Amino acid sequence: MREILITPECLEFIDNQSDRISTKFYQLIEVIGEAKIVHSNFVKKLVNTNFYELRIKAGNEIRVIMFTIDHSNFAECTKVVCLNGFQKKSTKDYLRAIKTAEKILNDYL
Repeated sequence: MREILITPECLEFIDNQSDRISTKFYQLIEVIGEAKIVHSNFVKKLVNTNFYELRIKAGNEIRVIMFTIDHSNFAECTKVVCLNGFQKKSTKDYLRAIKTAEKILNDYL
């Protein structure tokens, strides 16, 4: 079982979403907390970073939650820190979100 921590920035993002998105987020957080391996449709490592993405799909829109873990391998981690979220419109959105996640992580630590 993993410990899940959610920053205020991430909670604010989720609270500003529809009930459907919020419900999906909390369901996926529950899965991440309990399942050792999570399908790559939901969780992916971002290349050349220490961050992962949690994808929440609703219709043809995708919300992404950036998070980090306390181990180099997701299957072995015991702690997940959800940092921030954004609505994916293009790949350029990731650069801004990664910078924001780094800042939040530095402030968090």
